[in-house]
Amino acid sequence: MPKFVDAALRRQEVVEAVFRIVAADGLERASLREVADEAELAVGSVRHYFASSDELLAHSFGVVVDRIVGRLTAADDRLAEAQPGTPEHHQGVLTLLGELLPLDDERAVDACVWMAFKNAARTKPFLAAEADRSHRAVAAIVGRLVMEVSSVANTGTVDQQRLVTEAERLLATLDGLTMHALLQPEWMTAQMCGDVLESHLTGLGSYAGSH
Repeated sequence: MPKFVDAALRRQEVVEAVFRIVAADGLERASLREVADEAELAVGSVRHYFASSDELLAHSFGVVVDRIVGRLTAADDRLAEAQPGTPEHHQGVLTLLGELLPLDDERAVDACVWMAFKNAARTKPFLAAEADRSHRAVAAIVGRLVMEVSSVANTGTVDQQRLVTEAERLLATLDGLTMHALLQPEWMTAQMCGDVLESHLTGLGSYAGSH
């Protein structure tokens, strides 16, 4: 009797092999052969699920985007239950933003893989759609968060263009923290990341309250 193989599970095993390779050695080593070796499969077995290296990488990019956005969405849903302006809401904001940072092993691998794919999308058109999807999804959540934090401190009219600028500034801060934490983990610790985010949010609230 032929052995039953769970296709979804096998595809996930292959993707996890891609993640391990990218996190350890970079995207350049994630060929079908290298991935097959890492997953302890024959190249033909990998080709049964992914016809080409491009297809495998695009799918893997989509998986890491889904994982990150899924964590952000769950944190955003929990944040919606807290009253804006309360300590619980403030902590919820920090928790949500922390889902983008490499603050534990799982998030570190995801952040490393995500950054590698986003950078590669600049020169690999087949990754562009996922790069755009990931930016839009993250920007939408961060944009809503900036509007909410600003509205709490603001008693007048909020400059919409300034809100867009502040959202992009926060996204850039998150990208920078992620890169520093990946490259200099001894310095850019979870505590330091939290301190930077606290400072950023304080500055955002001060800006909002001054308009």
